[in-house]
Amino acid sequence: MTEQKVSNERKKELAQIDPFQESLLKAVDYIKKYKKQLILIAGAIVLVAMVFSGVMYSFKKAENTAAILVSHALTKYAATKDPEKGYLETKDDFQTIFTEYANTIAGRLTKVKFAKICYDASKFDESFQYYTQSLEILKDQAQMKNFLLASLGYVSLARKEFEAAEKYFLQIEEGETDLLKDEARFALAMLYDTRNNAAKSKKMYEDIVTDYETSMYRPIALTKVDKIK
Repeated sequence: MTEQKVSNERKKELAQIDPFQESLLKAVDYIKKYKKQLILIAGAIVLVAMVFSGVMYSFKKAENTAAILVSHALTKYAATKDPEKGYLETKDDFQTIFTEYANTIAGRLTKVKFAKICYDASKFDESFQYYTQSLEILKDQAQMKNFLLASLGYVSLARKEFEAAEKYFLQIEEGETDLLKDEARFALAMLYDTRNNAAKSKKMYEDIVTDYETSMYRPIALTKVDKIK
């Protein structure tokens, strides 16, 4: 009698659907009900994937083309072996890169190189323009930022804009990274010296002597410290 009772209860348990089976059946019903919508969604996902793939291919192709054009322009510039002639013969090439490939990494980074080309050709206004644009692009990269600030400092000196030069070098001197800090202090010391501000000039030279034992500017700073009263 007991065995028969257990057998009947077991049959009831087996007849019941477990939670997993119930969820599966609901999913099948849902798919049947919304079959058309799901097909459309799947098609849209495939289309988005295809568009994304096409965009990525386009970006990669643009990057490769820009890199090739940059290489050709720099090779042409180097072949002239003359800063002014090199600038004149390549400026249109670089302008094409900046115009047609402005959104590529190669196009953006090349502005730094062209800014130096302009500087070497004494085209200081153009050099300032491209260094400024490069700083805006690369300002979040601390070491690159210091390099560009120093470049803008030297361009400002060439343009006889001494207060602007001081501003750029001070940003390096007061910044967190030590890259080019000794050079910035040396430039500031000379700027203060030309303004007859002996105290500030001496302080910058002393900081170089104290903080940068291996700096190329240290021997000069040592002699300056001894001379400045």
